[in-house]
Amino acid sequence: MDKKHFSFFDNSELGKALSASKQAFIYVGFFSLFVNLLLLVPSFYMMAVYDKVMVSGSESTLLMLSLITLFLFLVMGGLEWIRSQILIATSAKLDGLLGGRVFDSVFAQSLANRGAAGAQAMQDLLQLRQFLTGPGVFAFFDAPWMPIYIILMFLFHWSFGVVAILAGITLASLAIWNELSTRDDMADASKKAIEVSQFTQRNLRNAEVIEVMGMMPRLRERWRQKQETVLGLQGHASAKAGLISSLVKVVRLTIQSLVLGLGAFLAIHKEISPGLVIAGSILMGRALGPLDLMISTWRGFLATRESYKRLAGLLDDFPQRDEAMPLPLVKGEIRVDQLIVVPPGAALPVLKNLSFHLEAGQLMAIIGPSAAGKSTLVRALLGIYRPTKGAVRLDGCEIQNWNRQQLGDCIGYLPQDVELLDGSINENIARFNQLDPAKVVAAAQMAGVHEIILSLPQGYDTHVLGNGHSLSAGQQQRLGLARALYGNPQLIVLDEPNSNLDQAGDQALYESLVLLKQQGKTVIVVTHRNNLLSLADKVLLLVDGQIGGFGSPEEILGKVAKRQAA
Repeated sequence: MDKKHFSFFDNSELGKALSASKQAFIYVGFFSLFVNLLLLVPSFYMMAVYDKVMVSGSESTLLMLSLITLFLFLVMGGLEWIRSQILIATSAKLDGLLGGRVFDSVFAQSLANRGAAGAQAMQDLLQLRQFLTGPGVFAFFDAPWMPIYIILMFLFHWSFGVVAILAGITLASLAIWNELSTRDDMADASKKAIEVSQFTQRNLRNAEVIEVMGMMPRLRERWRQKQETVLGLQGHASAKAGLISSLVKVVRLTIQSLVLGLGAFLAIHKEISPGLVIAGSILMGRALGPLDLMISTWRGFLATRESYKRLAGLLDDFPQRDEAMPLPLVKGEIRVDQLIVVPPGAALPVLKNLSFHLEAGQLMAIIGPSAAGKSTLVRALLGIYRPTKGAVRLDGCEIQNWNRQQLGDCIGYLPQDVELLDGSINENIARFNQLDPAKVVAAAQMAGVHEIILSLPQGYDTHVLGNGHSLSAGQQQRLGLARALYGNPQLIVLDEPNSNLDQAGDQALYESLVLLKQQGKTVIVVTHRNNLLSLADKVLLLVDGQIGGFGSPEEILGKVAKRQAA
């Protein structure tokens, strides 16, 4: 988003969501008018006390003035509370409008970037909400009423008005200087801070390897260098902002004091009353207050602006998907036509002009050397990667055109790296749907993991963290298989399903595949183990992203043997 044309109410999806709350902001502005009018009460109270009460010595007048002032202060407090509640409600509404979209966009970004997406967008949404409910936002609503105070200053005496204008120009210039001098550093610091956070998260995911291989000191040094860059940028911006903030306070206090001196001078020459001396100083402080608050909270505004731009960019890059019309139940026929795939972040195609046909109810094994493109093909078959050219069709319909909710219920997927989600074992197996104990147990039994689950302290109710650290890699893989088989899906895709299995687990997997074949399921298995090939109807050999062979196990294994002999 172009900084020169930055606006919180632009045509982006985020800008439109804020525009939907424009009426609330109008109400806040309306209440701000009365709040700012009531903030004149202290000045008029002081004028009345000095010019009327002190002269007349009337205690009853002082009492009535004080009671009226107290009442008006209570009204002002009520209006302040109302406008703060409006902004809190607006913040909650914004989260209701965008929370789900941001959540979905983060996942879409993660899919598009091979999982390289963090929760920064959720933090950006929180930053936007906090700014809307913080004190700094009121400065932007109060600043437009500054002309009211300046006009009153002119009514007190023309010299007061001139001083107010000069003071406003001075503080406005300092605010502009603050913006120009800190904007770029704060933006760079924000980007670098996100990079440091992602660097730390990646290291934490590999904590065991780092510890065992003694890499901690070197990685700590890299982290320190990155962190020092962030601190340097933040320190540079903070030093400038601190200097400007100090200047603002000095200017404001100096001007308020000088106004007192000016008022005393005018009072001595009988040009104003003594009450206006104090009232003028109070009014000057009130006039300059919004600018002072705006400058002091400028860092929060800059952080919110960067959060806004990141959020707006994310939502624009990953627009809301229109759910396709539900189609008849999946049969499982797959047809791949001249498929070319360039994965996200890659410059060259990984899959090159692939074409093959798999009948519904068949079991296909995908084999090939490392980096041949097997996992990329799996992701393309599941619709995770969009074809650069060509198509993947399920039952004649391109995979991207299926209703994803419907398709998800019809597909079982076991990725190469299994990771359980936060929750209980039964919730993980049930894919966090409404629990159906019979279906959960059936999936676990089919995956050969039922007895293992029963041996756990709380059985199916055992809670696992996101990385499933309380379970072995083999147990996680078998639970992942149970999750893939839950709900009797018609299409099952297994990427290296036995990479972490022992002999018993391998046998359980074999028996599961036999049962799936008997049930007429379409099964795709990526494997390096030949024991599963005997179950395959078709074997696809991938070599350097191209089809090196497609046919019966005997035919393809013969080709592999000839390649190895050559």
